[in-house]
Amino acid sequence: MNPIWVVFRKELVDGLRDRRSLLSVLLFPLVGPLLVAMMFTYLGQRELGKQEVELPVVGRDNAPGLVRSLEDDGIQVVPGPDDPEAAVRRGDVDMVLLIPSDFAERFRDGKPAPLELVVDHSRDDAHSSVVRVKQRLGLYSARTGALRLLARGVNPQLAEPLAVTEVDVSTPQKLAARLFGIIPMFVLLGAFMGGMYVATDSTAGERERGSLEPLLINPIPRGALVVGKWLATVVLSTSTVLLTLAVTLVVLSHVPLEAFNVRFSVTAGDVGWLVVIAIPIALLASAAQLGVATFARSYKEAQAYLSYMIFVPTLPGVLLSVVPLQSELWMAAVPIFGQQVLLIDVIRGEPLSAAGVLIAALVATVCASLCLWGTAALFRREQTIFGR
Repeated sequence: MNPIWVVFRKELVDGLRDRRSLLSVLLFPLVGPLLVAMMFTYLGQRELGKQEVELPVVGRDNAPGLVRSLEDDGIQVVPGPDDPEAAVRRGDVDMVLLIPSDFAERFRDGKPAPLELVVDHSRDDAHSSVVRVKQRLGLYSARTGALRLLARGVNPQLAEPLAVTEVDVSTPQKLAARLFGIIPMFVLLGAFMGGMYVATDSTAGERERGSLEPLLINPIPRGALVVGKWLATVVLSTSTVLLTLAVTLVVLSHVPLEAFNVRFSVTAGDVGWLVVIAIPIALLASAAQLGVATFARSYKEAQAYLSYMIFVPTLPGVLLSVVPLQSELWMAAVPIFGQQVLLIDVIRGEPLSAAGVLIAALVATVCASLCLWGTAALFRREQTIFGR
């Protein structure tokens, strides 16, 4: 039988028998997408619940016109608490509007009428309500100012030398990509999480158990041995990537995206592109993890090294969130970063460059081949077999 197939079958069976390997394959694809779905479901329900804003007002009789305007704009005005600042600080109310007793007098005299809006900017759940009330107050102020100018025979447009019209060319799909930009990072993390335990156990683990030396006594090329172990790692890594994609797409279909005025939909072709882009990273991650685990002196040291490697796929996501970059062809030549950019393009609904996808796949495959070559060289060293 082909020695690669023999080693592959042996390592795959051992990996499937290991509970840690199965947990990494089955648990991670559920945890990441479900956390994202729970977060956006909570935020979506909160946004939908904030469509009717309740505004406690102290001194509402001092400005009946303002109160009536707020109610006409959909703001529910209720009596304010006795201690507005304490109520807002405790979180009993989102905000409190204070209307002083001299409001009507200053308003009639054409002077700026003072208002106080007591808020707590450290509370994220009150942000949308506060913004909506401030917008309505600003609108009332602008309308009142325009009427005052008209009453004095002045065209209100003279106070607006610029008429800026915002033309939004973004699509609901692109807006959704801003919300779900973290999804590509979860997919890439799956490639590193799925095969981590198999890569560790089949190299450093076997050396500590003393089963690696008897295995090498058999007349099998070191390259075939490494490729067999690598293929077993690739199977579990790829399974994690595919499960992560499947669970993510199913979970996002149940998130109330209408609260954010966005739409997230992928076609069968988009799913195919996502798979094609992500699979080469599974090949590279498995090869790199196998080499690092072989180089490590012990099983614990291999675990420590591979746990550090998990941060590698998170770096492009952090970079793109801090410094948004326009997709360019040269990015495809950077392993992991190129896949991150291409995955985001698919989610945004942007047309993909076939050359970019091909370059990203070739670079990842070449890097994986180099890692396998280095791992095979390590297996030819006595220090690797007997410990360093």
